[in-house]
Amino acid sequence: MKPVSILTLRRLSQYLQIILEAQKNKQEYISATSLANHTGVHRTQVRKDLASTGVVGVPKVGHKVNELALAISDFLNWNDSSEAFIVGAGNLGSAIMGYREIFETKGMKILAAFDTNPILIDTKIHDVPVFAMEKFSNLAQRLHVHIGIVTVPPEAAQSVADMMLASGIMAIWNFAPVQLVVPENIIVENVDLYASLAVLSQRLAVKLMKQSE
Repeated sequence: MKPVSILTLRRLSQYLQIILEAQKNKQEYISATSLANHTGVHRTQVRKDLASTGVVGVPKVGHKVNELALAISDFLNWNDSSEAFIVGAGNLGSAIMGYREIFETKGMKILAAFDTNPILIDTKIHDVPVFAMEKFSNLAQRLHVHIGIVTVPPEAAQSVADMMLASGIMAIWNFAPVQLVVPENIIVENVDLYASLAVLSQRLAVKLMKQSE
């Protein structure tokens, strides 16, 4: 499998949602032009992105929906379940665990959560068991878990990341609003909710200003 850019991976996930909807509607073929119209991505770029998965379309017809859905899912590794631990079982962590079943369809299974709050320890949140932090390393190594999800306050994020790396975690999905310092061989995907909100708020302010002129 050839490496591709992060932007290509994100676009492929967008295409897949549209393709799966077409699959539900019993649609047999879907074209790059149709995907371009739905996503706002130029059709030439759509074709390049789809080509990276190795799937071949029919000229002037498009791609078979079922084959394309399978090809993209395989390319994104969504057909192969990867197990994850989440650290931080508070409001944000609980919300993420609420999407557990959806994540499982995308190839990630949240096995357990960890927290320092004694009220949460030894409970279940959305059927995910919550353990004390002290149990993280042993369970991660014993169960060969390679994905860690960070949903702790920013001041605790780096120490949590350090603990994860020492426990064999190879990829971190970081929801804390900080840049984690990790070795180059560690995969980190940052979800910056604050930055997203800043973009939303500023664009809204500009829109309202134009309307008032």
